[in-house]
Amino acid sequence: METMRLGKTNLLVTRTAFGALPVQRRNMVDAVAILRRAYDGGIRFFDTARAYSDSEEKLGRAFDSGMRKNIVIATKTGAQNAAAFWDHLHTSLKLLGTEWVDIYQFHNPAFVPVPGGEDGLYEAALQAKRQGKIHHISITNHRLGVARQAVESDLYDTLQFPFSLLSGEPELALLDLCRAHDVGFIAMKALSGGLITDATATFAFIRQYDNVVPIWGIQHMRELEEFLALAENPPAMDEAMRAAISADRAALAGDFCRGCGYCLPCPAGIEIFTAARIYFLATRAPYQQFITPDFQKQMAKVDQCVRCGACKTRCPYGLDTPELLQRQYALYKDFVAQHTGEAV
Repeated sequence: METMRLGKTNLLVTRTAFGALPVQRRNMVDAVAILRRAYDGGIRFFDTARAYSDSEEKLGRAFDSGMRKNIVIATKTGAQNAAAFWDHLHTSLKLLGTEWVDIYQFHNPAFVPVPGGEDGLYEAALQAKRQGKIHHISITNHRLGVARQAVESDLYDTLQFPFSLLSGEPELALLDLCRAHDVGFIAMKALSGGLITDATATFAFIRQYDNVVPIWGIQHMRELEEFLALAENPPAMDEAMRAAISADRAALAGDFCRGCGYCLPCPAGIEIFTAARIYFLATRAPYQQFITPDFQKQMAKVDQCVRCGACKTRCPYGLDTPELLQRQYALYKDFVAQHTGEAV
């Protein structure tokens, strides 16, 4: 499988990488089978996080000591202080069944941890690096400003940031900035949280950039096999793909929810990252799952929104989330009525 140098880490990682957030939704046996198939298929870069429930444990079960030396593992900490940092790191090492983490990332902080900060996070990371528990200090983010600041600081070896065929000039400028500072760019949300359904087009789009490694979120074996096939025979960008990309950009023009989930929890129990993009999901994938009585009942919680504004303040993309919920729910009700003949 094709590899690339991941910035100043000098790690050679496979250009097709495995995002292990979705395997938390699979039982242990199925998750281990998927992860081992990924390894057998040539994938050597796996990304997870302390926040992804049992994802780290599943990686630890999947890879024995003989396999561990052949792979690069990235995980994340959402710690806000040094004490929590050490707790997260020790837990991650234990669950992953490893003595070190190749890439240890601060998980979407609202600020850039720096030496001398009152939080003590960067000093803790430096100490962990000296001890050999982590090899590279890195960061993930959804905020363009924080991401640029992190890259320009030269304190971080890699940046993980959303990047897909929906990305525009700001994201491309960020790629150039990473190249200038030799910061490895790890692309999350390459399928924009499920809104992009043409994996071939987005695979070809990202392959145009030789300093980007996407971590494909994989939950099912069929998804893994699709990405392994694309890696074996990388598609070239052609006019049909450019047309598909233009159509996706036109359909999702304006404000749309990326499904990151940082808006949660909701006091009304609304599953915001689903409800805020439900019309797009229902019209871009097999719709039957989205019109069942149970699903409609879950969606009806949008009417219970108390407009507290908490979700809006937490959105890293600055979306007016309550307004977006109402707009998407109105479109959804019309969609259900058209497909069931019954008003919602």
